[in-house]
Amino acid sequence: MTGPDAAVAADYDYQTHDRSIDRTVSLRRASLERDLGRLHAWLGSEHVKPYWQLDLPLPAFRDRLAEKLADDHLTPYVGCLDHVPMSYWECYWAAEDDVANHYDADPSDQGVHLLIGPEEYLGRGYAAPLLRAVVAMQFRHPETDRVIAEPDARNERVLSVFEACGFERRREFRFDEAEKDALLLVCERERFASEVLGDGTAAPDQGVSADD
Repeated sequence: MTGPDAAVAADYDYQTHDRSIDRTVSLRRASLERDLGRLHAWLGSEHVKPYWQLDLPLPAFRDRLAEKLADDHLTPYVGCLDHVPMSYWECYWAAEDDVANHYDADPSDQGVHLLIGPEEYLGRGYAAPLLRAVVAMQFRHPETDRVIAEPDARNERVLSVFEACGFERRREFRFDEAEKDALLLVCERERFASEVLGDGTAAPDQGVSADD
């Protein structure tokens, strides 16, 4: 990319402009150096704690984040709106995750976890545009035809966001490894391209996609 925004875009793995909110959505890989404090605060927020169960003292949280960053099957991302960090994402290879014990995972299936951190971003319609961008980034891997999610079955707000982005409810299951009752959601590449991106809300991405 060339032009005045090139230096900004170079910091991200994926970047797009979403017309539905008239905001730039950007994703970059998380790091201990840049994100430890903010992620510790976000995961300790009242609206996050019941679903993520990572409300830990800072030293223990640092160790847990370091494990995630070193995990070959998972890539943590920080999501930004107009270059302001405000969300956390985990993109993972489903066949190498505990969720593979609960459905017939293809080796190229990817999965996603998400949270919005600062409370001022809640309830303002940002979750769906952010999720659209993340799933579009995941489908840039040429062999991935499905993106799955396994949110807490109680979290109807998150479930509705996934459905707005082309995910279909498959079945509820007891996810003992994650200590929750989960709902398996599946997004097929073809449906995402035709029904979600086909509405023209997202402009072509400007960043460089990284393999998850």
